[in-house]
Amino acid sequence: MEIKTKKATKMKFSKSLLMGVITLIAVYSCVPTREIRDENVAVPEAYQNQSSDTTNTGLMEWRSFFKDPNLIALIDSALVKNQELNIMLQGVDMAKNRIQAKKGEYLPFVNLQAGAEVEKVGEYTRNGAVEKNLEVKEGEEFPEPLTNYMVGAFATWELDVWKKLRNEKKAAVYDYLSSIEGKNFMVTNLVAEIADSYYELMALDNQMSIIDQNLEIQQNALRMVKLQKQAARATELAVKRFQAEVMKNQSHKYEIQQEIVEAENRLNFLLGRTPQHIQRPSDNFIDTPIDTIYAGIPSQLLQNRPDVRSAEFELAAAKLDTKAAKANFYPQFTIKAGLGLEAFDTKYLTTTPESVLYSAIGDMVAPLINRNALKAQYKNATDKQLQAVFEYEKAILNAYIEVANQLSNIDNLKKSYELKDGQVQALTESIDLSTRLFQSARVEYIEVLLAQREALESRMELVETKKDQLLAQVNMYRALGGGWN
Repeated sequence: MEIKTKKATKMKFSKSLLMGVITLIAVYSCVPTREIRDENVAVPEAYQNQSSDTTNTGLMEWRSFFKDPNLIALIDSALVKNQELNIMLQGVDMAKNRIQAKKGEYLPFVNLQAGAEVEKVGEYTRNGAVEKNLEVKEGEEFPEPLTNYMVGAFATWELDVWKKLRNEKKAAVYDYLSSIEGKNFMVTNLVAEIADSYYELMALDNQMSIIDQNLEIQQNALRMVKLQKQAARATELAVKRFQAEVMKNQSHKYEIQQEIVEAENRLNFLLGRTPQHIQRPSDNFIDTPIDTIYAGIPSQLLQNRPDVRSAEFELAAAKLDTKAAKANFYPQFTIKAGLGLEAFDTKYLTTTPESVLYSAIGDMVAPLINRNALKAQYKNATDKQLQAVFEYEKAILNAYIEVANQLSNIDNLKKSYELKDGQVQALTESIDLSTRLFQSARVEYIEVLLAQREALESRMELVETKKDQLLAQVNMYRALGGGWN
């Protein structure tokens, strides 16, 4: 299939969309007044006058985008066993646990408490004199030493008047959503990295095959030159030059073998397993079709790119963190209450109402002097929010540029491949022509060597270009935010 190069498949970019993005950033940017650079809303020439086709390859599930069953099996395995992804999943779970912790902070804390103590005070003290001269009840003195037993429930509740605790809980929710998008972004990159390594491995297999084919041609040419030398139609110099060319390509073959080993092990590492052979159909690599890519419209990047969505949630969380930090300057209201039973002897512990204890306390605490720590915390929160604004801007800009670069790359690689294919055909034919001319003593042996070398290089470059085309497809899929859903 041809790569779609019409305007409907290219990046759609408009000034109104950019203004909308800037407005969205402004809504989230409720921070103290700071000097912020003016936004450049100029629309690049390459993005003007585009159509509004919303067909988007990035919305495809990765199983539909990749057709090779071996590659699909590798990705399936990596999504289960990749260590980095599993580490990220634990981070997502920890972010979820933080929501539960923050949710509990604005609810009352109720604790059960039980205690026992024994105390002996001096007789010539206030407490000792009281115990000496008072009776627990008629005819019964205070025991010495004096014991005390208590059991009860005690509650503490900070009234969230300024919504500090609720804002912290909401910020934790946004942090959790951001961590999920971070996981999705890792999945997107993992899928793309596996596909990249897989296609690179197939390209190396084809380069190895090309070298083997070329070695066979060169060895036949070497035998021909040796026969011509015996017939006094060639010199020892020609023989040595052909021998050197054969040895050069034999050496290159071992270099490619090492690259294949490293590429396989790189894939095995991504799959979370020990080194082993990677199953792949390399024979038809050069004929692998290049599917049409549909870029959709720029606003879809905001919805589908996990890194953009993650930055958006981080921005929302930073806004709430700033509000929570500001609430630290306001009074905090706390209610404490308790209800239980207390007596100096366990046999009186259930005697009510004499042994009943209860308490209710209301506190208000407000920072008055030396609020530097609170001011520093608030300034850090506002600076973090500004950082989140810039991170969001950067994520959006990076997304648009990546798509623009890959669209151009796909188009240029298509044209380059067509020209290289013609070059390979011409140089392959030149090998046979130069050999026949050399046999009839119409050209020097150097012409045969050059024809063989140039044909080998052109075929290797054609394989590289095919690999680059496939990698551009994968990179475009990643740039559009595909692969995580």
